[in-house]
Amino acid sequence: QVQLVESGGGLVQPGGSLRLSCAASGSGFSINAMGWYRQAPGKERELVASITRTGIINSADSVKGRFTISRDSALNTVYLQMNSLKPEDTAVYYCRAQYYSYILGSSGDYWGQGTQVTVSS
Repeated sequence: QVQLVESGGGLVQPGGSLRLSCAASGSGFSINAMGWYRQAPGKERELVASITRTGIINSADSVKGRFTISRDSALNTVYLQMNSLKPEDTAVYYCRAQYYSYILGSSGDYWGQGTQVTVSS
């Protein structure tokens, strides 16, 4: 069983910064790719940025140059540094972890509970 614990959301003014963290815990698994997704009211969930175990990054065009994803593989933790935040970045941000279970011999995805990011003056 994999558990994801997210932290770091909140209210920030336009142009401000926030840092999100997501830690995976449990036993009998390895974490492959980790990433952040977001869902604004009335919109579909979308990829913000993801990073593989080997450090390959994929990010949305809308956040390039402003958001930086990183991970500490030893801690199974992924971070999202968000700078120059805009009102349109307002959404619930979800962490996703792609895992392999040694116990079950299968792969899957786990999602965090989500953390609210609100950018407003």
